[in-house]
Amino acid sequence: MAADPVSVLQKLWGYPDFRGVQRQVVDRVLGGQSTLAVMPTGAGKSLTYQLPATMLDGTAIVVSPLIALMHDQLRAAEAVGIRAATLTSVDENKAETRGRFLDGELDLLYIAPERASTSDFRDLLERGRVALFAIDEAHCVSEWGHDFRPDYRLLRPLLDRFPGVPRLALTATADEHTRADILDQLGIPHDGMIVAGFDRPNIRYSISPKDNTTRQIADLIRDTPGAGIVYVQSRAGTEKMADTLRTATGRPVRAYHAGLDPEVRRRNQADFVASEDMVICATVAFGMGIDKPDVRFVAHAGLPKSIEAYYQETGRAGRDGDPAVAHLFWGAEDFARARQRIGEVEPARQPGERQRLNALGALAETAGCRRRILLAHFGETPPEACGNCDNCLSPPAAVDATETARKYLSAVFRTGQSFGATYIEEVLTGKSSERSLMNGHEALSVWNIVDGEEVAMLKPVGRALLLRDGLRTNPHGGLEFGPAARGLIKGEDTLKLVIPPKRERRRRGDQAANPVNDPLFEALRTRRRELAQEAGVPPYVIFHDSVLREMAAVRPTTLHALGRLTGIGQRKLDAYGEPFLRVIREN
Repeated sequence: MAADPVSVLQKLWGYPDFRGVQRQVVDRVLGGQSTLAVMPTGAGKSLTYQLPATMLDGTAIVVSPLIALMHDQLRAAEAVGIRAATLTSVDENKAETRGRFLDGELDLLYIAPERASTSDFRDLLERGRVALFAIDEAHCVSEWGHDFRPDYRLLRPLLDRFPGVPRLALTATADEHTRADILDQLGIPHDGMIVAGFDRPNIRYSISPKDNTTRQIADLIRDTPGAGIVYVQSRAGTEKMADTLRTATGRPVRAYHAGLDPEVRRRNQADFVASEDMVICATVAFGMGIDKPDVRFVAHAGLPKSIEAYYQETGRAGRDGDPAVAHLFWGAEDFARARQRIGEVEPARQPGERQRLNALGALAETAGCRRRILLAHFGETPPEACGNCDNCLSPPAAVDATETARKYLSAVFRTGQSFGATYIEEVLTGKSSERSLMNGHEALSVWNIVDGEEVAMLKPVGRALLLRDGLRTNPHGGLEFGPAARGLIKGEDTLKLVIPPKRERRRRGDQAANPVNDPLFEALRTRRRELAQEAGVPPYVIFHDSVLREMAAVRPTTLHALGRLTGIGQRKLDAYGEPFLRVIREN
C-alpha cells in the first residue's frame, strides 16, 4: 500500500484530484476506520471503496441491493482496470468467481444482502482474505429509511465475524434519525460519520400544478434532449403514458413496471441504459438499480411518497454533473388521496406520515426557493435563493386569497359538504343548471358571489385548500371540511396563493450535450456509440459527454495529450485512445 491515492486516482480514472469529501472517506478506509458517508448522488460514492480496494491487501466485499446495479457497477469498474466480479443468482460463473476470490485475484466482489447473510457465504469469506465491507444504499438497513430492506438487518453478524475489517456504509438519502440508526445497526462508531451535504446544484427543480399532465410532460420532453425518466403512480398508467408520449413526441418511449413480462422488462431496462435519448415511464421501483449518469430529466406525474423519496428519485438525473431537470406535477387530488391513505395506517404511524405529507405540501406551495426547502429538510442551512429552480429563475407572484377561500368554504358548507369542486365553482359563479335549481342552491347567499378576475382564482384556491387540509374529499368525490378550515373561516388564518408566471417555451437544445453544435463533438459521440455497441456496454462506460466536449475543445493529436484530459485513465487510453484520435484528425 505504498502508492499514493491521488496517483491511483489519476492512473485509473484520469481525474486530477478528489472531489468534495472523497479524500476524507478514502483516507479513513485506508486507515482501517469504519465510516458512514452521506454523499449526494453523483458525488462519486462508489470511488470511495473502489479506489481503496485496489490498494488494500485482499478483496472488498460490496453489499448492493439490486442485481442490475451490481452489473452496472461491475462494467464501470472493469472499464478502468479493476478486478471485479458479482456473485448473484443470475451469474453462471459462480464457481469461477469463488475461485478468483480464494486465489486473491479480486479487488471487488459485489453481493446482494440476501446472499451475504447466509452461512455458506460467511464460510467462503473465512477461507479468503477480506479487506473491506462496503454497504451501498445503507439507508435500507433502517426502519426509519424510505427503502427499508429487512435483509440489511441481517448483515451485522457477518460484519462482527471480521472485527478487524473496516466497514464503509454509503447513502445519499438519510435524515438525522436514519443516520443514527444506520450507525447503530452496522456497528459503526457515531464519530465515524462524514456528511457531504445534499445539494445537487446541476439539477434545476421545477414544480407545477397539473393542467393536462401528459401534455405538460410532452412539452418537457420536447424541450429537453437526452434520456429521461417519467415516474407514474400505477402500472397501467406507465403503459398508457408511454403510448401517448411516444406518439406526441416522436421519441423512443418505453414502459417499466413489475407486472411486465420479465424478458420485456429486462430488455426495456437494458435499452434505456444503452440509449442516449430514450424516455422510460416507470413506477418508482425503477431507478434504484440503474447507474446511468446521463439522465437529463426526471418528471413526476404525481406526488412522491415523501421528500426523501423525491430527493432520491430526482437524484437519478444528472449524475454526470451536466445540467439536468427535475419537474414535479401535482394535483389537489394527489394530496387528498395521500391523506386518505394516512387514515388507513396504524395510528402510531399517522403523525409521522402527516408530517411528511405537510413537508411535501410546503415544497409544492412555496413562492420561495425550492432547493432551500429541500436542503433545510435534511438539516442544512442553505442561502435564501439558489438561482437554479423555477421560483428563483422566474419568481411567481403571491396574492392574498383569504377572502376567496372563505367564499369557497362557505359554498361547500351551505351546499351540504357533498358536492365536488366543479359544482362548487358553478354555485359561486352563478352558473344555473338543473341540479342547482332542483337543490334550491340558487337561493343561497353564496350563489353568484364570485365574478371578474376572482373567477380565475377558484381552481387554485380549491387546490390549495385540499393541499392544506382545509378541504377533504369523501368516498363519493364530494368536498367536506378538513381540520384547517376552522382557522380560515374564523379569520385566524390566511391563505397566500402562488401565481406562477406564464410558461415560456425554451429553445430545444438549451441543455443539450452539444450546446455549441460542434460537428466534431457529434462525430466523437457517433464513434463512442459504435465502440459501445462493439463492446456490449452503454456509451457512458466508454466516456462521459464532458470528456468528449473537452476532446472537441482541446483537439489533442497524440495519446500523451489525450491522456492529460480529465476522465481518461490509462486503461481507457489504451483501449480507446487511437479510435478517438482518428476522429479528431479527420474532422
